Amino acid sequence: MAIATINPTTGETLETFEPHTPEQLEEILAGAEAAYRGLADTTFEQRGAWMRAAADILDAELDEVAALVTTEMGKTIGTAKYEVSKSARGMRWYADHAAEYLAEEHPVAAGDVGASAVSVRYQPIGTVLAVMPWNYPFWQVIRFAAPALMAGNTGILKHASSVPQSALYLGSLFERAGFPAGAFQTVLVEGGAVAPLIDDRRIRAVTLTGSVGAGSSVAEAAGRNIKKSVLELGGTDVFVVMPSADIAAAAAAGVNARVQNSGQSCIAAKRYYVHTDVYDAFEEAFVAGMRAQVVGDPFDEATSFGPLATEQVRRDTHELVEDAVAKGATLLAGGELPEGPGWFYPATVLRDVTPEMRIFREECFGPVACLYRVASAEEAVERSNDSDFGLSSSVWTRDDEEAAFFQDRIEAGGVFVNGLTASFPQLPFGGIKDSGYGRELSAFGIREFTNVKTVWRA
Repeated sequence: MAIATINPTTGETLETFEPHTPEQLEEILAGAEAAYRGLADTTFEQRGAWMRAAADILDAELDEVAALVTTEMGKTIGTAKYEVSKSARGMRWYADHAAEYLAEEHPVAAGDVGASAVSVRYQPIGTVLAVMPWNYPFWQVIRFAAPALMAGNTGILKHASSVPQSALYLGSLFERAGFPAGAFQTVLVEGGAVAPLIDDRRIRAVTLTGSVGAGSSVAEAAGRNIKKSVLELGGTDVFVVMPSADIAAAAAAGVNARVQNSGQSCIAAKRYYVHTDVYDAFEEAFVAGMRAQVVGDPFDEATSFGPLATEQVRRDTHELVEDAVAKGATLLAGGELPEGPGWFYPATVLRDVTPEMRIFREECFGPVACLYRVASAEEAVERSNDSDFGLSSSVWTRDDEEAAFFQDRIEAGGVFVNGLTASFPQLPFGGIKDSGYGRELSAFGIREFTNVKTVWRA
């Protein structure tokens, strides 16, 4: 795949970029290693000041950066601005809380382990490689970069080839804010160059957000090199609606849960399990809401959502829908490729989806919802857990005992009751099964790439 900015609204190639040469990669790796030796010796106060300065730059350049995001991957200008602002907030969160998250701990009395003093310390490990996706080109990067830099690590970003200008902006942001040269850099390389980077002794760990296939390849390379890895992969998240729920609110939220970011979100709801007692009412409201979505120019504030990010993503989405319809699924909305330029796809709803259809198990990275009727909470849980993925979930009920049942039994990294799944700097984020391992954000995220060191003194 070429490293290029291709406007998904028009299909026009705006700018292409040459991959970094082996000599340039060596310079970047050497620079990161040298920067680490100095950065690890700085204080939380100093790193926090630089991190806040980077957030200030991002806020000051909000309009410019949001327009870049919209042009490169097609999300609406309003959601692009929200993503950039959220990134700045996440940076400030870690600037304010890193010292607390990584404070020295005294888990036991020293005498209990035959010592005069004992402690646990969190220390940086070196340069971390981040392999990041195009769907949230700033937030996905910042939720790695902010904790990694605040811990005293350096970072190298290998971003998706379809968002090179976002990658280059991020590669310069932290040095502009005062971090030492080499502390955070972007490499422009294609996917085949990732494994050789992981092989390099100067890369101490790797984090990836992406597909199961990409995650498996990165995990294999990291394992071969005995290096820590954190993977945030796909999801086929469930949206469960029970009879006690506010059906109108659940249907409105369900629409938003499926079309957010044009459906290109690992935590977007994809499987809707609705209790039979309220199924008909939910389906009517949900389908009406999906049909009301305005798909168009992402710079137009009247647009609900813009195009899919790449031609391949749209092709993959439509193939899943066509496969389901050919095998007997009922199409309740959308499902047809629009004419004209750009990679647009309508809000689509399927019913009567069965196990022989690909979309029953595969993740659909487009605005396509699958509705299922269930007879009980037990059935909803059983069907929710019948998946290779386990990222997050959304449950709609006003019954506290019912909510507790779902919270305890859904196999996922998160359960959101009467709300949409979201990521917050304050809370851990990640999944189980094919959705990956390790956690981002909160104290858990910053500790992933630290040396948890026991210090014992006689």
